[in-house]
Amino acid sequence: MLRALHDEHADALYAHALRLVDGDRQRAEDLVQETLLRAWRHPAALDPERGSVRAWLFTTARNLAIDAWRRRSTRVGEIVTDELPEPAETVDETDRAVETWLVAEALARLSPAHREVLVECFYQGRSVAEAAARLGVPPGTVKSRTHYALRSLRLALAEMGVTG
Repeated sequence: MLRALHDEHADALYAHALRLVDGDRQRAEDLVQETLLRAWRHPAALDPERGSVRAWLFTTARNLAIDAWRRRSTRVGEIVTDELPEPAETVDETDRAVETWLVAEALARLSPAHREVLVECFYQGRSVAEAAARLGVPPGTVKSRTHYALRSLRLALAEMGVTG
């Protein structure tokens, strides 16, 4: 079903997402991916008797774009610009693979509660309220777990010889 949904709506959804994120291709791709993931998680929403599938997809993409904009706009000191301050350095894929391995190893050393809060907030990009709802704990617990999880992650990385 998801394949058919993608085949039928992905191009139009991508064009819509590009407009929502002012032409930023990476953000548009992420938006399409998250929208299709939501469709997969909520198949009942795609019932044609409830309305147009494309309208649901476009509305979901719009809401996700607004949520992302709100998250970015609440960050203190973030400067949004279209120009890079300096050319981006070429990243060696070997270095990236090693960094990925090191972070995965450090995350594995954390308690399950600390690991899951970091995954929800940092890797899934969820807000404190969203993470709290998914984890079934109060928002204050998410905040404190995040604080202690980051401390534990720094310590785990330091124990592995990672500095900086």
